[in-house]
Amino acid sequence: MTSEAVVLVEGVSDQVALEVLARRREMDLTAAGVTVVAMHGITNIGHFLARFRAADPGVRITGLYDEAEERFVLRGLEQVGLVNSAVGSDDRAWLESLGFFGCSVDLEDELIRALGPEAVERLVAAQGQLRSFRTLQKQPALRDRSLHDQLRRLMSGRSGGKERYAALMAEAVAPERVPRPLARVLACASGGGR
Repeated sequence: MTSEAVVLVEGVSDQVALEVLARRREMDLTAAGVTVVAMHGITNIGHFLARFRAADPGVRITGLYDEAEERFVLRGLEQVGLVNSAVGSDDRAWLESLGFFGCSVDLEDELIRALGPEAVERLVAAQGQLRSFRTLQKQPALRDRSLHDQLRRLMSGRSGGKERYAALMAEAVAPERVPRPLARVLACASGGGR
């Protein structure tokens, strides 16, 4: 694979969301030499960092991760010599200077907050999933949870749900409301700076 930039993401839903947002921004990732790579789990980041750095030491590598998974990003960067664990490696701004951007909680949380839970519920209805969602909301573990949290559970509860809703939410979010980590990682990958 020859790329000018690689964006490492945890899973397919992150990849789908970034590809939809790039298309909406009229950013041709292929023409820009940007490849978005789903690692199928953040714990694989060390392997992917090493692989892409070995293939092309000049490739620009950026990434998107969930806030709770920051330690894996730090460990992977340390494994390839980009982080010295003794020097400020827990500073979020410092990670961003390297091109790695954390989602507060996760991708779905960022997009639901950007759109608003009521707008996301309308997307669920448009998908013909409202009846199923109402059943989910009645479950004892979810009854007292916020609409926001119930929507996150809906997305993660079914095979393909995260990918489907990532695409729908990325398509629906207003350009000025795109969550900061997603906007920043796309800008960084396209050479727009860190």
